[in-house]
Amino acid sequence: MQFCPSVYEHAARVIGKNPWEVSRDAELLSKAHIEAFRLYNHRPVVVGIDIYNLEAEAYGATVERPAGTGVPAISRHPYSTAKELMTLEPFNPKTDGRIPMVIEAARRVADECPEADVRIPLSGPFSLATNLMGFENLLCEIVTSPDLVARTLSHLVAGQVEFCKEVVRQGLDIGFFESAAVPPLLSPDNFRDIELDALKKIMEETSMLVGHPVPCIIGGNTLPILDYILETGTGYVCCPAGTDQQVFMDKMRAHPDVTVRINIDPRPMTAKNFGVLEKEVDRVLELANNRERVCIGTGCLPFETDPEAVLKTKEYILSKNIGRNKGNQDTGKGQS
Repeated sequence: MQFCPSVYEHAARVIGKNPWEVSRDAELLSKAHIEAFRLYNHRPVVVGIDIYNLEAEAYGATVERPAGTGVPAISRHPYSTAKELMTLEPFNPKTDGRIPMVIEAARRVADECPEADVRIPLSGPFSLATNLMGFENLLCEIVTSPDLVARTLSHLVAGQVEFCKEVVRQGLDIGFFESAAVPPLLSPDNFRDIELDALKKIMEETSMLVGHPVPCIIGGNTLPILDYILETGTGYVCCPAGTDQQVFMDKMRAHPDVTVRINIDPRPMTAKNFGVLEKEVDRVLELANNRERVCIGTGCLPFETDPEAVLKTKEYILSKNIGRNKGNQDTGKGQS
């Protein structure tokens, strides 16, 4: 069983810097993710700190410096209506915002760690629209003009595809994220009627560009929209800690070719409660139920997570792997 912690702002902790300074500097950003990979050997390595802000900032959103070790967040949305978003031309990934800096940092990570699966974060259309006009404005337009919002989401796909083209041109891959669209923020019916067509479109086009099905990473209570997520043709989904994981995994039995990342509850890890953490890992291993295409994840590791807790989690999972493999050999059930 592979351990796949999600390391974004936590990479700054690994090198003793705060998320803001690392998020604005190619040298620090690459160093943070190189050192995190050397420490955890995790896959994939998504090069970023505030991964949902990149495209919105390139379109004009303001990201302000947080206090202390907080994660940078958008403080000003540049637009307020879907109609305005319909007029947007794609940003230039070679020049706009922090996009060129993040691509440069990712190339450094790939050069320094050739065995790593290095990816650039790419926002889904609903998450991007939320960051461009604010969630309240977007919700109001979903109620009053749902067809316009659906067209707007599809319109935003073109810019994200151009971003993906530049990433591929640089010899890199993408990590696709769309957590703003999760219920109850967006109802399952609205997900189907407003988001799904744009989601299918962006995943189809980016999958063609990178040469493989793109993972569809959506956190939160995804069980009510799992069937729609699978309609996109993705080969990799996340089973978040915030959903009914047992029912989620029961439904995934009908999709053995799709890789599932089952996230553990991060609270025992951040509290350094190793006894509870071991029980949580055991719980997730039971959920995996010897599925072939499965791994254990964490969701986004908070900045303050002690690296010792991450390493102890990895060691415990490895010990369970060794025990399970020995059991298979003793009973003649080892895999060839």
